[in-house]
Amino acid sequence: MEAVADNRPNKLTEGDAIRIGASSKTDSGQAIEEIQDAIWQPDIAFVILFVSPEFDHDQLSQALSCAFPDVPVLGCTTAGEITPDGYAEGAIAAVSFSRRHFSVCNRLLDQISTKGIGEISEIAQSMVAEIESKPGWKKLALLFADGISLCEDAVVAALDAALAPIPLFGGSAGDGMCFQETFVIRNGVFHSDAALLILVETDYRFVEVTFDHFLPTQKQMVVTDAKPSERVVCEINGEPAAEEYARIIGYPKKQLGPFLFASFPTLVRAGGRNHVRAIQSVIGETCLKFLSAIDVGLVLTIGEAQDIHGEMKKQFHQLTQENGKPTLVLGFDCILRKIEIVTIGEKQRISQIFKDNNVVGFSTYGEQHNGMHVNQTFVGVAFFQPQTGRTC
Repeated sequence: MEAVADNRPNKLTEGDAIRIGASSKTDSGQAIEEIQDAIWQPDIAFVILFVSPEFDHDQLSQALSCAFPDVPVLGCTTAGEITPDGYAEGAIAAVSFSRRHFSVCNRLLDQISTKGIGEISEIAQSMVAEIESKPGWKKLALLFADGISLCEDAVVAALDAALAPIPLFGGSAGDGMCFQETFVIRNGVFHSDAALLILVETDYRFVEVTFDHFLPTQKQMVVTDAKPSERVVCEINGEPAAEEYARIIGYPKKQLGPFLFASFPTLVRAGGRNHVRAIQSVIGETCLKFLSAIDVGLVLTIGEAQDIHGEMKKQFHQLTQENGKPTLVLGFDCILRKIEIVTIGEKQRISQIFKDNNVVGFSTYGEQHNGMHVNQTFVGVAFFQPQTGRTC
């Protein structure tokens, strides 16, 4: 595949400073060619890419180097994609950003499972000093992290402190429902045990979009034995964790699985809000594996699901009422939310909401915002053209 020449007729308008596209083709070359046609613009500052784990890494890297030479191509593998048409599987979703309105710098944080907090903070602070500061432009940071590294909590806390007051949004890379190996992507190269920090400056207005659909119940439990470094809870209320959780939610232990974990999440109160600490799986018959940090003594509250379609529709309606229609919502949506949505038959209606609001993103193994790594939450950043609405 040949690179697109920059002598194409430039018929782009201001609204095209952000261009979105996707491909469901299974051949890497054909998929990237389709994406290239959709998101090409003559002055690309950078490209963000969300890639199904089904693609061959070497073939995809080669196709990307041909399609976007000398352009930072940044992203990660997924547990499902959010394309301009909504939820997808086995696809690639992509966004390009114009130099007219965006500048960027990025760093790969390798070996994050052993990297010190001080080193992570220094990298973030050096990036802030490096990126160009233009009058009237504002900064935000994006983070994509290895979703099975078990250290997103520490990484996002360190970065949030180092970057403050710059807001940080992100998601943990996925591997479908395998939970075996996840990757961040930097310039076409796939990296595991790594995180990718992207610092963006723009004159586009941007607004945080964050919500879940759970209310706390009166059902509480205490972690009494755990392996925090592995995010494994062995005992709850002094009883085998899986059995006690099943008893509390009112189901037999043998029925525990992704849908029940998605329907009855555990909540932790922090910073005046309830945050989901999602359960990934039962391991060793009696233990529970979590997708976020846990520890002995942690008080967990069972959450009660509200109308997920209604809550999402309300949040996006409020967003557009206050700001107008977004040019793009870069969205990070937990895989457990998608499991619930698909199981209850709401995939089509939720996809339509995404489509109506220009959401592009991926299904994650966890979400990052406000210095925390959370689960079963939609975290996003909505971009609006500079001349309308209000700034975040």
